[in-house]
Amino acid sequence: MDDATKPPAPAPEPPPGDSAAAAAATPKPAKPAKPKKEETWWGTLRFLLYLFIGAVLIRTFIFAPFSIPSASMLPNLVVGDYLFVAKWPYGYSRYSLPFHPIGFEGRVPGGMPERGDVVVFRHPRNEDWVKRVIGLPGDTIEVREGVVILNGAALPRQPVEPFDLPVSPNSPCQQKGADVRVETGADGQPHCLFPRYRETLPGGRSYEVLDQGRSRADTFGPITVPAGRLFMMGDNRDDSLDSRFTLEENGVGLLPIENVLGRALIGFWSTDGSAQWLLPWTWFTAARWSRIFETY
Repeated sequence: MDDATKPPAPAPEPPPGDSAAAAAATPKPAKPAKPKKEETWWGTLRFLLYLFIGAVLIRTFIFAPFSIPSASMLPNLVVGDYLFVAKWPYGYSRYSLPFHPIGFEGRVPGGMPERGDVVVFRHPRNEDWVKRVIGLPGDTIEVREGVVILNGAALPRQPVEPFDLPVSPNSPCQQKGADVRVETGADGQPHCLFPRYRETLPGGRSYEVLDQGRSRADTFGPITVPAGRLFMMGDNRDDSLDSRFTLEENGVGLLPIENVLGRALIGFWSTDGSAQWLLPWTWFTAARWSRIFETY
């Protein structure tokens, strides 16, 4: 029999141990892909509902945004500053909750601000204001020639360099006293210069205040803060309607503690008011970058 008619030789058997390797090398069948769920209007609505509830809870119990509308807290807060208010440090009152439910009295849990805290509160005119806590229940407050007298002792006040405020659309030079002057800055623009002082509370806590000269607000009291009330003052002492003025005078009077919403925490934006919505690049040129992340 020639080679052409010989039957084909059988394939060699794999050596022992190679059968497992061959099986492993055999590709496994692919798993069928899971069918993609189609978005429904109810799923989208549920997501938006969860998002809304989360935002309400955060704003009610943790943080709330606040913008500075006036110059009463210069030099520490400037018109156009945006900051977060911490809601938890003093507990919660009915003013902390949406729609301010009637019948909810006091604070839960109870909390008391400290002297020197910058707090946002609900003014009796149903507006949110910001001032600094100067007097606690039981404190006696008096003001003589612009100097605060706390429990019979004058708060130390040291002059520091003038506060330089560039004049801008939302920060004109509001001269409430003779000691304020306007000068042209190195940028060629007008700047408002305010006499500035560092005031120190008992215990060593200090902050800066402005004194523009003699004004009606330079003389007040004495008055003792009753239980459940706070004595509030603006840092711009001659341009602040605060506890030195009654509600009838458009001031704050002695503020009920339950009206406190929270403590000013940190700035997250500041603008000089020159931005225009239809010109996006002005959103950045109007920003006061150095004031972002300021703490209070």
